[in-house]
Amino acid sequence: MSIRVIEDQCNGCGLCVKSCPTAAITIENKLAIIDLDLCNYCSSCVSACRFRAIAIEIEKQAADDLFAYKDVWVFGEQFRGKIAPVVYELIGAGRQLADDRKSQLAVVVLGDNLENAARELAGYPVDKVYLYEAPELANYDGERYSRVLSDLVREMKPEIMLAGATTQGRSFMSQVAVRIYTGLTADCTGLAIGDDGLLYQTRPAFGGNVMATILCPYTRPQMATVRHKVFPMSPVRSNGSKAEIVRLNPKPQLFSSRSEILDFIEQCEATVNIVEADVIVSGGRGIQDPANFAVIEELAKTLGGAVGASRAAVDAGWIPYCHQVGQTGKTVCPKLYIACGISGAVQHQAGMSSSDTIIAINKDPDAPIFQIANFGFVGDCLEIVPMVTKKIKAMRGEA
Repeated sequence: MSIRVIEDQCNGCGLCVKSCPTAAITIENKLAIIDLDLCNYCSSCVSACRFRAIAIEIEKQAADDLFAYKDVWVFGEQFRGKIAPVVYELIGAGRQLADDRKSQLAVVVLGDNLENAARELAGYPVDKVYLYEAPELANYDGERYSRVLSDLVREMKPEIMLAGATTQGRSFMSQVAVRIYTGLTADCTGLAIGDDGLLYQTRPAFGGNVMATILCPYTRPQMATVRHKVFPMSPVRSNGSKAEIVRLNPKPQLFSSRSEILDFIEQCEATVNIVEADVIVSGGRGIQDPANFAVIEELAKTLGGAVGASRAAVDAGWIPYCHQVGQTGKTVCPKLYIACGISGAVQHQAGMSSSDTIIAINKDPDAPIFQIANFGFVGDCLEIVPMVTKKIKAMRGEA
């Protein structure tokens, strides 16, 4: 891949300079000059140029080069040394893919002081745990992480790269794909190796109304982010053996960043994470007022569950985003999901329809949520929910 300025079409207007996110372009003698060491080929300048004076030329990767790539990698997302639950799901899915490709499965972990996390991962059915530690990587920084992971991919050439479709995975895996120029399928709900050896990546499209299967035949690695709770968690090795932990040598030149983390403030103080909760009570626009979330919270507390919310409630500022369930929020799969005052648009259903049991409470008998609910109550949730809470407490002798 190459980028060049078409000199007889460039007039040095400077639009490309303003659009470049890496400050790779300067104007000299009314001509745009591109610093190839800084350019990440994002094509922002191509879109900004009104005179079509910048061109990115792409060559398909030779088929022979594709055979240099092997093995399946899982990005071992962690926060303060604790591995994200979705990683254990990806290990199970990755193990099947690696077996189908007759290759190895590895987990790559970035951060600092992660010896315990690496040992824990080594107890799962993976062949290697790649550990890349440096003080500069202790806190997540998308720019640093994307540089480091891109460098590792170029050097070690995995055939398949998987990551969780979490806030972290969504924010920087796309940067990795751009840096190494390959495809990325986001929010996958299905992965399989086809008869042609390619990774078939399935994800919902058009608001969940269509399931699209996407291939990446010309570049490597084949990259995908996968929704949490889609695959079952992998069990630890039954024989007690451990995978090899490979400590990688950090490259300080990759650690520069244009941002600085001053402090980290957790937005949610809830004791139960909705992604991990077995019971979720969610409120939507039908609860009418943010103060009425107290009714939702009381029922959730009584059931030992967590509080969720629809996008409408979050957009209205009634509750923080970390409670949002749906296509643009979190995907959950609890044993019990109670939707209170939520109509159930396809975007919300995409995040909770796989729940074991769904109870819907809504004034509108034609609300879409009733189409997927196991049990439904047509009525005002502000009247019904307190009654349910009171009845549960009475049954427990707490009333």
